[in-house]
Amino acid sequence: MSDPTMSQAQCDPELTADEKAYAGLSHALMLSTWWIAPLIIYFMKKESRFVRFHAMQALLWQIVFSVLYFIAMAVFFAVVISSTLSNQGKPPDPSHFPVAIFVAMPFIWLLAMGGFAISLTLAILFSLKAMRGQWAEYPVIGKWAMRIVGS
Repeated sequence: MSDPTMSQAQCDPELTADEKAYAGLSHALMLSTWWIAPLIIYFMKKESRFVRFHAMQALLWQIVFSVLYFIAMAVFFAVVISSTLSNQGKPPDPSHFPVAIFVAMPFIWLLAMGGFAISLTLAILFSLKAMRGQWAEYPVIGKWAMRIVGS
């Protein structure tokens, strides 16, 4: 069975140095600019499928990570608020501190640091692959990007 990305690369004309550079930048800049740089590069270089594909992958990863992070933060705040409100009707106890903060905060921290580690790894690996002219796909997200860009 042939790989669709390999046949894709064979059908496209030779990539220019600018296309490779912009595709690599879309991955590298997502670390410092979040989703803004991949979005700008995507709209700036609409004529190049290669650049659009790589920028869309970086953009989709940032969207997925942001959604997961915001859901985790909403759950964290809900847990903290619910544990604080559970003392309603009782006299305030200054020594009482919501235990939920100590239970939930490590999970939030692990999500944030794990997401950053994944983002750093994706940015380095796929920036290098894009600068070599490879149609490398992120796991799962790469197929979405290929469908959006058009195969």
